[in-house]
Amino acid sequence: GKKAIDIEHVPGFWPDNDIVRRDMLDYAVEVEAYDSQIGSLLKVLEESGQAENTLVIVTSDHGMPFPRVKGHNYDLSNRVPLVASWPKGIVNPGRRVADLVSLIELAPTFLSLNGIEPDQSGMASITGKGFVDLLQNSPKHDRSFAILGRERNDVWARPGTESGLGYPVRGIRYQEMLYLHNFEPDRWPCGNVELGLKDTDASPTKSFIEAAGDHDRFWQFCFGKRPQEELFDLKADPDCIKNLAMDPAHRGKATMLREKLFAELKAQSDPRILGKGAIFDNYPTAKKQAKK
Repeated sequence: GKKAIDIEHVPGFWPDNDIVRRDMLDYAVEVEAYDSQIGSLLKVLEESGQAENTLVIVTSDHGMPFPRVKGHNYDLSNRVPLVASWPKGIVNPGRRVADLVSLIELAPTFLSLNGIEPDQSGMASITGKGFVDLLQNSPKHDRSFAILGRERNDVWARPGTESGLGYPVRGIRYQEMLYLHNFEPDRWPCGNVELGLKDTDASPTKSFIEAAGDHDRFWQFCFGKRPQEELFDLKADPDCIKNLAMDPAHRGKATMLREKLFAELKAQSDPRILGKGAIFDNYPTAKKQAKK
C-alpha cells in the first residue's frame, strides 16, 4: 500500500528516482515487520507477568545496508534507534534523551543493574560507562561526544595482504559536528572497483549508482576515494555531503576535534593511533582459521 512519493527525504548522496525510492520502501517494510515482531514479543512478556521487572532494549548494529551508510562512519551509519522500556526501573518514562550513547555502554549497564562493577566482572577492560544514570534520569557522565571507528567489513575487498586490506577510519561526533580521519585515503573505501565494491551490500540502489560510472557525482559520493580529513556540520548538513575540513572558516574546529579524537584513542591504546595499525590488516580471516 506504499508509494514512492511516501518517502519524505532521499539522502543527497543518492539520486532521487523511482528505483531508489522503491528500494527505501522495501527497507521500510522490513523495519515495520521488525517493529511488529517486537510488539509480539512484548505482548508475550506482559502475559507472562514479567514485563514490570524486565529491561527491554531495542537498537540496531548499524544504519541502512545501502551505499555510503552501512560499513561507514557518517551520521546515518552510526545514528541508530535506541529504545529502552522498563516499567519499574525507568524514572519519568516517555523521555527522549539527546545524550550521545554508544553501544559499548550496554555491557556495563547490564552489569551495574545486576550489582556487578564492570572492573570487577572478570571481563576484559570495558571503555563504556553504562547509562544507568539516564534510566534513573540523573545524568552524571560527559556525553557531549562519541568515538567512532572502522577497520574492515566482513568480506575480502582489497588485495594487499592474505586477509585483504581494510579501510581504517576513526571519528568523533562532538555535539553537532562530525570529524572523520581516514588513515589510508589511497584505498578504496568500499573495496576495489575491479572486485565489485564488495564492502557495499547488493541492492537496486547500489546497482543503479554503480552502473552510472565513476564520472557520476553519486558514484563518487558512494564509492570514490576520500580525503584524509572530513568535517561535517550535522545541523546544516545531516547527510554529510559538504566536507568542511579544508574550509578556512572551519579549519580550527577540525584541528580541535582531531586533537581530541587522537587523545582519546591514545588513552584507549588504539594500535592505529600508536603506529601499529598494520596489526589489523594482517589478522588471519576466520575462514582461514576454520580450514586449519
